[in-house]
Amino acid sequence: MTDLTAAIPDFAPYARTATLLRPTAGTPGVRESSVGGPLLWPVEEAWPVCREPQLVQVREALTDEERELWAGIDRRRRERRRRRVSVVGAEDADLMDRIMDGGSLDLASWERTRYVPTEVGDGVPMVPVVQVFARDLPGWKWPGGADVVQVLWCPQDHAEPAGRRFYWGPTVTVRFRSSSEVGAVAEAPRSAGAQAIYVARPCVLDPAEVVDLPAGDEMPEELFRRGEAWAQARGTEYHRRLACRPGWKVGGWPSWHLTDRVRVDCGVCGVPMRLFLTVDSGGDPGLTVGRFGELRVFVCPADGAHPVGLNIQ
Repeated sequence: MTDLTAAIPDFAPYARTATLLRPTAGTPGVRESSVGGPLLWPVEEAWPVCREPQLVQVREALTDEERELWAGIDRRRRERRRRRVSVVGAEDADLMDRIMDGGSLDLASWERTRYVPTEVGDGVPMVPVVQVFARDLPGWKWPGGADVVQVLWCPQDHAEPAGRRFYWGPTVTVRFRSSSEVGAVAEAPRSAGAQAIYVARPCVLDPAEVVDLPAGDEMPEELFRRGEAWAQARGTEYHRRLACRPGWKVGGWPSWHLTDRVRVDCGVCGVPMRLFLTVDSGGDPGLTVGRFGELRVFVCPADGAHPVGLNIQ
């Protein structure tokens, strides 16, 4: 319980336990919790691969007609600027969108750059993101017999992979297992062409259990304002200090600091999903997700076997 929940008991139902993972560079072993370290993966179990179409950058030269159209847009834009009216008219804006076709334009080479989904044949081996043992997550509810959780992802970008609308980033898989049942351990296969931003540098963990509170859009506004006032009176901030703790963490609450709150519902049974893992950009692991943001993995509270939900802020 935090001082805030003690001072304002109405906050108690919203308090969630979170474990801050606090990764630092190191050389973890297969039977240690880690970010980007080797996994306790049975040699007899197939390594997961991603078969979702991955986004590949393509560069295309504009046709002569497209270059003529763009030159006309430029002429009209200069004239509109001279007359001090809106720089780009509505018709020209639509024409620019059609020419760029969802990409960007290099006016030096007259090439359009786009990302297009491309089939991957036999699939792309996933790479380790994080492994955490039960001894480092004392407050977590584990499925029967499991004492280690492993998270892997595809080291490539994907646009709206199956069942995940409005998502652009790596696909993710979560595995729970019993460490006592693992004998010989497999080595992670090399993932050719992996994006460096999705391959974590090995780190050991320094877990710390904390109480995490939600953002204002997860509770009545009047209660949120009381929490803000309480924090300000003590020289701190409610958001990201007491609520929606930043950084690598298991559990707790997600922050919606770039968008309004997004519903993350299970794609199988439709129930609201619960935050499981937050992956942060930068620091010793050296990952970059989104625009140097956070990737959040949500799990179904009704059935942990249902596919995870994903969101980047």
